[in-house]
Amino acid sequence: MSFLEEIQRRRTFGIISHPDAGKTTLTEKLLLFGGAIQEAGAVKNNKIKKGATSDFMEIERQRGISVATSVLAFIYKDKKINILDTPGHKDFAEDTFRTLTAVDSVIVVIDVAKGVEEQTEKLVEVCRMRKIPMIVFINKMDREGKDAFDLLDEVEQKLGLRVTPLSFPIGMGYDFKGIYNIFGKKLNVFSGDNKQTISEGVEFNDISVPELDEIIGNKAAETLREELELVEEVYPPFDNNEYLKGDLQPVFFGSALNNFGVKELLDCFIEIAPTPQPKKSEERLVDSKEEKLTGFVFKIHANMDPNHRNRLAFIKIVSGTFKRNSPYLHVRLNKKMKFSSPNAFFAEKKEIVDESFPGDIVGIQDTGNFKIGDTLTEGENLNFKGIPSFSPEHFRYVNNADPLKSKQLFKGLDQLMDEGVAQLFTLDLNGRKIVGTVGALQYEVIQYRLEHEYGAKCSYENLPVHKACWVQPEDPKNEEFKEFKRVKQRFLAKDKQGQLVFLADSAFTIQMTQSKYPSVKLHFTSEFS
Repeated sequence: MSFLEEIQRRRTFGIISHPDAGKTTLTEKLLLFGGAIQEAGAVKNNKIKKGATSDFMEIERQRGISVATSVLAFIYKDKKINILDTPGHKDFAEDTFRTLTAVDSVIVVIDVAKGVEEQTEKLVEVCRMRKIPMIVFINKMDREGKDAFDLLDEVEQKLGLRVTPLSFPIGMGYDFKGIYNIFGKKLNVFSGDNKQTISEGVEFNDISVPELDEIIGNKAAETLREELELVEEVYPPFDNNEYLKGDLQPVFFGSALNNFGVKELLDCFIEIAPTPQPKKSEERLVDSKEEKLTGFVFKIHANMDPNHRNRLAFIKIVSGTFKRNSPYLHVRLNKKMKFSSPNAFFAEKKEIVDESFPGDIVGIQDTGNFKIGDTLTEGENLNFKGIPSFSPEHFRYVNNADPLKSKQLFKGLDQLMDEGVAQLFTLDLNGRKIVGTVGALQYEVIQYRLEHEYGAKCSYENLPVHKACWVQPEDPKNEEFKEFKRVKQRFLAKDKQGQLVFLADSAFTIQMTQSKYPSVKLHFTSEFS
């Protein structure tokens, strides 16, 4: 298969939602239809030993939530599909924001009963800003919930999207009879009492025929006809170009738990979703069809295999072919590197690949050379943008609870911070370590992983800090900056990259500091130009 054909068959997307909307269940069912797994894991019931395939960290299995993005790949109808299943919990939002830099499109999952929730709004806003094409999947139709039209209105108003339904539910909850697939002109109905078996889609080009009444009953058939008429009048017809530009969002209904509406979503997705897209670097726009390799690290995961203390850097290939054992330039370190065992993923299962193409995610064994945002090329000096660290919202001192294990503690903290789990600041005054996180749940995850993966124990002490501000003086030698450093000495720290950070205790302090020292700029993300 030629290089361009390989690009054409790739689809790389992320699944985002509020926690508990059924994102991980949907991922499982997509894998099931793709033939990648034989049996889906019960995500909810932690008593069942088989967990969800994409939740492979021990803490995820205990909690029943996803705390790290996982990468899954499978082939469906000769298309190579790469799914990035992201954490929905807001305490892990930073991992999700970074993952969105590596996807070409997104599926947004919404719970039929809860509608649009806060975390969904934040994530969709990031997608809208970046013009990422989105498909909306309204899940859990087998439960009682909001009316389909009310939900579509809510999606339009709260998320600011312009939607068009490509499938429509027949009833809901106890009366849920199935789905009419508008895109494929097919009818899918539940058959059997247990609602687990699905009839193959029946071709139904004309819903006015009496056979519809025989299959789903007169009342349901009449309602469906009225609703589809309304859909045609109210919503714009589907236009693939508008979807690809991020201006129109198709909507599907279904129940991931019962495998319902998932195949319709997948069949439509592989037809309309974008192939690997060009990506902006600081120097120029890189087209995916270019022959020379470029790629960037969007995630680092320590201890994928706890027995081997290994770290994996996840690289999204932007252009060219990534070949095993070929030398590539690590732009930040300005050194050539070869990779003897690059991995392709299936949750925690990995296999060595000889070559990967644009859109693919490759895992590389890392001994500490990579950090998030690093670029690999065949020699060109490129830097991909858009993977900043955000100012954390929670700050705590880290204390070593076992003095004999201080080496393990510092190594563990060092590696976990490289993953982007949280941020580490070292106070200039006394060298004390401070961990800053986006959400409080992260502290539990860090404590758990330090103990179980590094054999180190830590305790925390609260610290009244409002925001971490990265400091950028106009002139590091001027008197104003020297005075700023002398007066604020107690609140200055260095981040992991050695950048100066001011730990402000309130919004008022930030305001006062900015007016008193106008030549010292304060930033809330670590990337500023």
